[in-house]
Amino acid sequence: MSEAVTAIKPASGKGGLARWLISGPPLLYLIVFFAVPTLIMAFAAFRFPGDYGGLAPLFDETGALDLTLESFTPFFTDFIYTAIFLKSLLFAVITTLVCLTMAYPLALLIARSPQKWRNLLVLLVILPFWSNFLIRIYAWMILLGPQSALTRGLNAVLDVFGFEPVTLLYSAFAVIVGLVYVHLPFMVLPLYANLEKHDPALLDAAQDLGAGKWQTFWRVTFPLSLPGIYAGAALVFIPALGIFAVSDILGGTGGIMIGNVIKQQFLDSRDWPFGSVLSIMLTVAALAAAGFAALLARPRRRQHA
Repeated sequence: MSEAVTAIKPASGKGGLARWLISGPPLLYLIVFFAVPTLIMAFAAFRFPGDYGGLAPLFDETGALDLTLESFTPFFTDFIYTAIFLKSLLFAVITTLVCLTMAYPLALLIARSPQKWRNLLVLLVILPFWSNFLIRIYAWMILLGPQSALTRGLNAVLDVFGFEPVTLLYSAFAVIVGLVYVHLPFMVLPLYANLEKHDPALLDAAQDLGAGKWQTFWRVTFPLSLPGIYAGAALVFIPALGIFAVSDILGGTGGIMIGNVIKQQFLDSRDWPFGSVLSIMLTVAALAAAGFAALLARPRRRQHA
């Protein structure tokens, strides 16, 4: 027994070293590029703004730490920031739901396609990433502009039914369209990765037991795809919550989101403490969404374990 334990110990040590070698670089990356900046941002929220922007000196004239909670006050007392934050949450939720509605049938189509076509279809999903992000968003300015064929055609139809013409560009609708367009592949890919692994024998078994196509989907395919849905929802919701370029270009002043306010505080107003407060609130919301997705996925993992 003792010889066996002695023989196992060197292998465990090598296994531990191998795990550290594999997990060390990504762990170091997270510490350097996520944990450290987050701590700096959190600390900056308790500093005073500088006379000419940025941050005031950390120590006052007496040599004591010069910290304050004043930068948190506007967020909780000025309703405009709370309203923008809630509107950003609403936009992110709508974007996630629309992406899920559009991505699920597409991912299912790809997963059920013949093997020779799957790689081509996946390539078409990621093809937009090959062009510049801003160019694609500016292209939507043309598509949604007042002189575009889409806007003119829609207004012509509305005119037939007696409705007033509408403006698509610089509206909440344009922001949602841009957010869905940008984040749709992030919902398709994890869903496809999940759906492709489903055992076809389960579908055959359900049909042999008398289940129709809808029952087979609702009782077998959809429950098994929930981990992919949770992963895709997290990948869409979190970046959609903090993005500012889409609302800057397509939303105008009416489509401003919390990401735009944070950018203004750091670059225009140069109120870094308040910008840090808003960033903390955004990070807390993103972590809460990720934690909620993890809680939803946990019972499913136990069930399949």
